[in-house]
Amino acid sequence: MTEALDTFRAETRAWLEANCPPSMRSPLASEEDYVWGGRNFVFKQPDAKLWLERMGAKGWTAPTWPAAFGGGGLSNAENAVLQSELKRINARPALFSFGIWMLGPVLIEYANEEQKKEHLPKIVRGEIRWCQGYSEPGAGSDLAGLATKCEDRGDHWLINGQKVWTSYADQADWCFCLVRTDTSVKHEGISFILIDMASEGVQTRPIKLISGASPFCETFFTDVRVPKGNMVGRLNGGWEIAKRLLQYERTNISGFGSGGGLDVVDIAKHNVGLDDSGALADRDLRARIAQHKMFERAYALTTQRAQEEAKAGGNVSHMASMFKVAGATLNQERCELMVEAAGNRAFGWAGEAYTSEELGVTRGWLRSKGNSIEGGTTEVNLNVVAKRVLGLRDTQ
Repeated sequence: MTEALDTFRAETRAWLEANCPPSMRSPLASEEDYVWGGRNFVFKQPDAKLWLERMGAKGWTAPTWPAAFGGGGLSNAENAVLQSELKRINARPALFSFGIWMLGPVLIEYANEEQKKEHLPKIVRGEIRWCQGYSEPGAGSDLAGLATKCEDRGDHWLINGQKVWTSYADQADWCFCLVRTDTSVKHEGISFILIDMASEGVQTRPIKLISGASPFCETFFTDVRVPKGNMVGRLNGGWEIAKRLLQYERTNISGFGSGGGLDVVDIAKHNVGLDDSGALADRDLRARIAQHKMFERAYALTTQRAQEEAKAGGNVSHMASMFKVAGATLNQERCELMVEAAGNRAFGWAGEAYTSEELGVTRGWLRSKGNSIEGGTTEVNLNVVAKRVLGLRDTQ
């Protein structure tokens, strides 16, 4: 096994050296450098498009997905080698995708063969950009109270309703959506359906945030006709799929929206400086960054283990609520540390006096405030942990 992995490492290293453009071997300066793919995505750098095409063709944007559906077909050990080799050359992620982080894993588990063949290869190659239709104005924290109606009209589904906080809905090609197909029951009356955002009757409206960006949207469905084959899983069986998908979403929140690809250690070194021994000059800040890095590493390993258990067919777990709270806290702490380390360089909002990286620190810190809300509020998730994990009872 060791010999086989050594061979795979040598082959991987050679391929990356030959195929990763030099301009793609540097940290992301801000979220503007993210490559989302999709029908209408505009590449700011030709090399970014080339990098995505090469990685997508290799299946390495989703390295452990089955090769039959466009993935890399790698084992966990091979994927660990790939990730280490990508890190060695400071390669940028070829693709950022809700399809990879959230939708793809549940399609692999719950979708039929036709649905897998239709959607998974396009996700891997970055041809389709997805958004998530979960929360509603009256069903945010209480997601199971959603009311978006999906009626059976014989040869199609007819959908009417509204979603909110739909990230990048105005730029997405498709939406994976929770809809109500039975009004007589709550959790058991929900289904999971895929909607083409180009369908007649779909409208999006961006919501401007404190950071100045508008990644979230209101999404309206008015008499939207959806093919029967777009429902994933069984009718009224969407709640189980929704919980599984939330496991993947919540474990990714800690690493998203946090000042691009910036690293708190690099920021601290640049702004605080080093002492004579080569260590960060501010001992207190150095200790807090070190502690944060240790917790961050422990969190990554724990969520990786949970994801592997899920892939192996483990039951949908309430551990996702624990991961969400911990991940949101870690990301917010990281952003706080970056702002502190940047000092007065984090005061900038616009203008040539500040670099794009410095502006990214400021906006990343503001963006991180939403981590306590998205993917289920901290308060709701703590209640879930108290009741479902710790077995505590209401005191009323």
